Amino acid sequence: MTRRALVTGVVGGIGAAIAGQLAQAGHEVVVTDLPGEPLRSAALALGLRAEPCDLGDAADVVAMLARLDAAPEIVVSAAGGVRGQTAQPVEQVSDAAWHEVFAANVDSAFHLARGVAGPMKAAGWGRIVTISSGAGLRPSLTGIQAYCAAKHALVGLTKQLSLELGPHGITVNSVAPGFVLSNHSTERQWASYGPDGQAQLLDRIHTRRLGTPEDIAAAACFLTSDAAAWISGQILSVDGGIS
Repeated sequence: MTRRALVTGVVGGIGAAIAGQLAQAGHEVVVTDLPGEPLRSAALALGLRAEPCDLGDAADVVAMLARLDAAPEIVVSAAGGVRGQTAQPVEQVSDAAWHEVFAANVDSAFHLARGVAGPMKAAGWGRIVTISSGAGLRPSLTGIQAYCAAKHALVGLTKQLSLELGPHGITVNSVAPGFVLSNHSTERQWASYGPDGQAQLLDRIHTRRLGTPEDIAAAACFLTSDAAAWISGQILSVDGGIS
């Protein structure tokens, strides 16, 4: 059955892969990310409609949803990331850096869920999937305090929304990726480990490989499907197995 889907964070590899797989499944997909050429290029490559939005800005989210032809039935919140930040001692972290990461990872998902909950309740059906991280379940390999804390918060938001929205036919789940080379930040992080560090990380992964955006997209798309109708409040680790 064709559904209306909205996917955020499509400038990154994971969001783009999710949007592409949902479109291949026959859904009507709209993509969103920060305004600018990267979003236009991503949408053109996917062949999908783009609606620019600063998801950390509540009013901008309201305006973006109002521009859609109809309310989305499927929402995948893949926006987030480290916002170009690198690890530094906690005493050197600025308020601005802390709040920037929370706005991208937590506020964005909250604003969107708040905006679509009403129409989904009225329809009696909905799928919300957040993209958290292994950093939402344990300390982060990035070493960035705000990123780890924000992903833990996103996990909590996912579980709370599941409890609240489940009685209305809406499932809410999260995919927690392991290490995926999906954008410049992850490529920079991977390079920073050097050959020895890279080998040590791969040795911890049961499948002995890094993830791909398509690995994460497959899990996210499953959670939006009718086959996942009785799965809610779950955090699905897609990480190749971590020891």
